[in-house]
Amino acid sequence: MKQLIFSGYLLCGLFMFFKSSAQIQLPAPSPKAVVSQTAGLTDITIDYSSPGVKGRKIWGELVPYNKPWRAGANAATKITFSKEVKVDTTTVPKGSYSVAITPSEKEEWTLVLNKDADAQPDDQKPENDIVRIKIKPMEIPLRERLAYSITDFNDASAMVNMEWEKVKISFNVVLGTEKQAMENINNAINPSFSVYRNAARYMLEKKDYDKGLVYINQSIAIDALKWYSHWLKAQLLKAKGMDKDAYNSVLKAKELGDKEGDGFFFKAEVEKAVVDWKPVMEVKKK
Repeated sequence: MKQLIFSGYLLCGLFMFFKSSAQIQLPAPSPKAVVSQTAGLTDITIDYSSPGVKGRKIWGELVPYNKPWRAGANAATKITFSKEVKVDTTTVPKGSYSVAITPSEKEEWTLVLNKDADAQPDDQKPENDIVRIKIKPMEIPLRERLAYSITDFNDASAMVNMEWEKVKISFNVVLGTEKQAMENINNAINPSFSVYRNAARYMLEKKDYDKGLVYINQSIAIDALKWYSHWLKAQLLKAKGMDKDAYNSVLKAKELGDKEGDGFFFKAEVEKAVVDWKPVMEVKKK
């Protein structure tokens, strides 16, 4: 009986030992990484694993030349676009794609995006390639860990970069923000003053002042007591060189804004415009 009890304790102890050993967390040789950036109205996300150089020769040995490579480690590297984009001149529908890079010792490297988002390079079928472009690698200071980044982004485009060891490759992603924004404006159901006002602000940023004035006038027609609407209108008019109308609008913005207290969040800018734009008016009157 004692022997059975002892054996039971022994088995239980061994079980707990192996269970605790299995739960030990240790650093992964190539840790998972995710980089994501909203550019315009598009989310660009890259899921990958980040290997280290660790004193090894990377290009031509660890990563052979002239052979497709998964552009990371472990699982396939994956890039996801939340909306349709263009890579180089190729239209890429929204969705996720596996990434493969073929290094070359003396020529340009090849970048492939494949419709099979989970496929390793050896499993990628050529008929599923949606992008295949040549990229000239750039020399950079040593980067120990492979890393992706999304840089130089604006409403029109974004640059996707891969850096590892002393090599950087980049490709441009062209966005459809302006078309998408106009579709959102035109498809708005029962648009409120704020929908038209936001559209006017966007047009001011795009320097489409005529269309911006159409939208801001629609906004003011719905609600004429919003100081920010008159401030936007003043800026649009000023950009068109319509100084008298711009000055009248900025005065209206100040009048309404002064009643808002803390809600007059561009008070300093409006008051500066009241001062700066007034001499222009007086000179023109003479």
